[in-house]
Amino acid sequence: MDTNEKTPHINVDYFENLTGDLPSTEAQSVEAIGDKIKKLREDKKLSLDDLSKMTGFDIELLSSIEKKEVQPQLGTIIKLSKALDSAFSRMVSGVGNKLYSITRKNEQKAVSRSTSSKSKKQLYAYKSLAPEVKGRHMEALIVQLEEKPDVDPSVHEGEEFIHVLNGVVELNIGGDVFDLQPGDSVYYLSTTPHLICGKGGSATILAVLYEG
Repeated sequence: MDTNEKTPHINVDYFENLTGDLPSTEAQSVEAIGDKIKKLREDKKLSLDDLSKMTGFDIELLSSIEKKEVQPQLGTIIKLSKALDSAFSRMVSGVGNKLYSITRKNEQKAVSRSTSSKSKKQLYAYKSLAPEVKGRHMEALIVQLEEKPDVDPSVHEGEEFIHVLNGVVELNIGGDVFDLQPGDSVYYLSTTPHLICGKGGSATILAVLYEG
C-alpha cells in the first residue's frame, strides 16, 4: 500500500500504519483512557470485581486496561462509560466547553489506539475531529484500521456511521460479510454484532458514533 498516494491529506503519523510510530508527545493521550477509567471507578468506590459484574468484562482485562497494557476497543469504552455513568465522548476525547467546533486538518486531536486483549496487537488507531463541543452525544473519528484482528464481533448500545476514505474495508455484520471500497458507507445499530477491519492491508475510515 502506497500511503503517499492513497492516504488523504491528513497527518497520518499518529497512525502506526504498519511501520510508523506515534510521536512521544501524543503517546500520553493514548494512555489516558486507562487512567480515566481507573479514576471514575475509584470515585464511585467500585472494585474491579464490581465493575466486572456490571459489564461482563473479565477482571484481568479491566486490570490490563487500567495498567495501560491493553488499549480498549471503542465498544468496550462505550460499555464502561455506561457502567461508570460517564459520557463516552469524555473518555475518548475529554470534556468540551464550546457550542460548536471547527477542526482544521492540522488541528485534529485526541490520539488513541486500540489493541487486542489476546495478542496486544494493534487493531486500529483513531483521532477525534470535534472534541471541543460541550454535551455532545456523537463522536466523529478518523480511524486507521489494521488487517484481520484477532477479536470477536462487538456489540454495544448506540448507532454508527462508517465512510471509507481509502483502502478496502471488510465489514462483518449480523453474520453477513461485505467489502467496502473508498466512497462506500454503512449505517447500523451498534446492537448488531459487527466487526470492521482492513482487507489486504490497512484502511482509513471516517466513523461517527452515537452513544445512545
